[in-house]
Amino acid sequence: MTSNHLQQQKIVPKTVDPAVLVKEEQFARSEIVRIGKSFFARGYATGSAGNLSILLSDNETVIATPTGSCLGELEADKLSKVTIDGEWVSGDKPSKEVVFHRAIYIHNPTHRAIVHLHCTYLTALSCLENLDPKNAIKPFTPYVVMRVGEVPVVPYYRPGADMLATDLGRLAPDYKAFLLANHGPVVTGSTLQIAADNLEEMEDAAKLSFILQNSPIRYLTQAEIEELKG
Repeated sequence: MTSNHLQQQKIVPKTVDPAVLVKEEQFARSEIVRIGKSFFARGYATGSAGNLSILLSDNETVIATPTGSCLGELEADKLSKVTIDGEWVSGDKPSKEVVFHRAIYIHNPTHRAIVHLHCTYLTALSCLENLDPKNAIKPFTPYVVMRVGEVPVVPYYRPGADMLATDLGRLAPDYKAFLLANHGPVVTGSTLQIAADNLEEMEDAAKLSFILQNSPIRYLTQAEIEELKG
């Protein structure tokens, strides 16, 4: 049965030349493998934690990392292929968390790729009490503001819960990145590489926030933030 948050679709299917779609899918698979291996090699991902996905240009097909997969050992032909409505088409069984990837795409199809990791500093940040629910990363450098803007905190739900997808779908029209409480970041981009770059910028900012936690920080003023957004 389809969950309520997936019934109110804002995404519109597009007709794409089949030959073009085949090439696009091949590229998407190679990008997921390449970026997954890069994340794993550099310590952003460990074990079987995290997942990546790309929405193809037909707005109906999602290529995603399978359940239990290690980002450092992905194989292009084993990646999960699912429809935007959640039908498992081919490849290994999709992650239970693909439901929130789909919710984000449905509610904001300008997001074309998603990175979800349990990287050290952002996950540590997600476990802190009293985070600003509207923006978990208070700006003290320009770069998170420039890349993703505000980063809202999504309340804790067990991984794969429908309510997690509901909340992310609700926030997706207005935000590019999210911090799941006691869980970690979810970051979007117009390409998977851009989503990955956005994630890395956020992880660096979280790391700096811990390094500076016992020091007086000069945060950006609202005027400085608005200038960056402009």
